[in-house]
Amino acid sequence: MELKAIRGDITRLPVDAIVNAANGSLLGGGGVDGAIHRAAGPDLLAACAALGGCPTGDARATPGFRLPARWIIHAVGPRWRGGGHGESALLAGCYRRSLEIAAGLQARSIAFPCIATGIYGFPAGAAAEIAVATVRATLAALPLPREVLFCCFSAGDLALYEALLPGA
Repeated sequence: MELKAIRGDITRLPVDAIVNAANGSLLGGGGVDGAIHRAAGPDLLAACAALGGCPTGDARATPGFRLPARWIIHAVGPRWRGGGHGESALLAGCYRRSLEIAAGLQARSIAFPCIATGIYGFPAGAAAEIAVATVRATLAALPLPREVLFCCFSAGDLALYEALLPGA
């Protein structure tokens, strides 16, 4: 199992699956969600509409359409409400379910954005700790994926992940 942090554009990564930090409707939005929808093309919106939404803490998959990735796994992160409303467990659920779905799709590699840390306001340091711990624990029980990239948009986010992945 290989876990690595990189800074880049998740829509350009040559991995089997990318994770979209989606909203519950799955119909697109801002940030990474909007970027993925724009890059994948209009067929993604139709595929997402057919899924009928997704609850917070869970995930759904669609083809990657125009992306280098074969699959997009849409994970719905929690809105930060101070930390006393199950936000950490819901965020962990996003990572766990995304990996379970990726394993079912036979994805050998997957890239995650920083889920819920943008407009949803989850503190970036706590989110990174949850992401890395959940991915490590979940991968211990799954045969795939074997390569996980934490794709960071900012240098600050990259530094958080690099501190949690020494030698990666």
